[in-house]
This record gives sequence, C-alpha cells and structure tokens, in this order.
Amino acid sequence: MPGISGIQTLETLRDRNNYVAVLFASGNRQPQDVVKGLDAGADDYLKKPFDLAEFLARVRAKLRVKDLHDELRDANKKLKELVEIDDLTGLYNMRSVYQRLDHEILRAQRFGNKIAVVMMDMDHFKTVNDEHDHLFGSFVLSEVGKIVRAGIRKIDFAARYGGDEFLVALTDATKEGALLFADRLRTNIQDHIFDNGVDKKKLTGSMGFAITHPGAVVDARALVRRADKCLYEAKEAGRNTIKYYDYKIEAEQGIIVDPKKLRRKSV
Repeated sequence: MPGISGIQTLETLRDRNNYVAVLFASGNRQPQDVVKGLDAGADDYLKKPFDLAEFLARVRAKLRVKDLHDELRDANKKLKELVEIDDLTGLYNMRSVYQRLDHEILRAQRFGNKIAVVMMDMDHFKTVNDEHDHLFGSFVLSEVGKIVRAGIRKIDFAARYGGDEFLVALTDATKEGALLFADRLRTNIQDHIFDNGVDKKKLTGSMGFAITHPGAVVDARALVRRADKCLYEAKEAGRNTIKYYDYKIEAEQGIIVDPKKLRRKSV
C-alpha cells in the first residue's frame, strides 16, 4: 500500500459510520506488532505465513460479527424512528423538532436564506369527537397527516404539534412561497371529505406562519411561538384563513421581541 500504512488504513476505516471488520495479515510476527495492531482497533491479527483454511475461518467469523453490528445499527434506527415519529399521523412528534429547527435556522443564517414555520389547527375539531366518536377523530388526524406529507418537499419536515395542531417547517423559503403553501394546504383540507366508511364530515383548518430574515435574531422556540400567535389571529379572524409574520420587520427596525410575550391561549 504505497503512501499509507496498515495502521493508517485502519484509522480511516474506523472513521466511517458503518462498522467494518478488520483482520490484519502481516509478516510482522513480534508480540509488540500484534499488540499494536489490536490496540489500533483491528478485530484479529494473523501472522504470515498462515494456513488458508484458518484464514477463511477467521474471515467467516468476522463476517458474523459484521452482521451483528449491522443488525444492531438497523434496530437502533428503527427504535429512533419509533421515538421520533407520531404513529397516528406518520409525522414527527415534537421531541426532536426544536433541535432540528435550530439547526435549520443556523444553516439559513449562514447562507443568507430563510425558514418558515407554519402552524395549522383544525377548526371546530371538538365537534368531530362530540358528533361522532374518538375513532373517527383519530381517522381524521391520520388523514390530515397524509395531506400534510403529500404537500411538502423533501427538504421540508412536518410534525404533529399536539392534539389537532400541526407544524410544518419550510426550509429555503420565501414569504410568497410560504403563503402559497399555506393556502394550498388550507384548500386541500377544505376540499377533502373525511370518510371512513361509517362517518363522513368536511372540515377546515386555520393557518399561521412566521418566516425568518437573515438580519433578525430568532431561535426555534421563538419562531414557533410567533407562528402560533399568527394562528391564533387566524382563528380570531373567522377561521379557515391565514395570518403571517415576516421577521424582516424586526431586521429593518432593530426590534427584539421577548418570545415569552408571544404565548397565547387555545381557541
């Protein structure tokens, strides 16, 4: 291996996310060489010359270990999905959304882009459970999750905020694009017939969104609170409508708003 040693090759392999089983086959037979290779992270060390049958048996053993590592990685991935995904809607839950939002906000600021957070709440959702039953209510939320998932891009992400309230994060967004998305989502909800074969109902949703600006300082929780306040304003304006806030105002005027003042009561 011109230009690189076996130890350096091993260090490169160990930097990878996927586990790679490594067996050293070397003419260096001194105990200190074996110890050095194993301490560097090798799974096994075979001294040359070696018996081919023994070599193949050791390779098969390492492949079994590799299979166990892959199974463990896949199991951890599924476990993470169970923790992060809301099983009713198929959207994220709020456990990890704030961390991801903060990451996207920092990325947007770094590249001079914007991110919008859309908050949506189903109008008069209480009547669904009152007039039908909770099974139909769960069906409605599941259908809304499908509508939301079908309407977002691969670079966006959505979560069930709680109850019948949903959050959508639009990355690399513009105010016009966020408004277009929110209105399309509102229309899709309005035009959808929620029918599970037993119960049937038409519903609407109210939207509020807030969009960042490179010159305004905001974190994930403040952005969500601002969008939530806009949602409250949409509810007060008669429902099935959209209200929004552009942080460009704060950037141009140098305004800093305490996010705690943006909290609102449910409507």
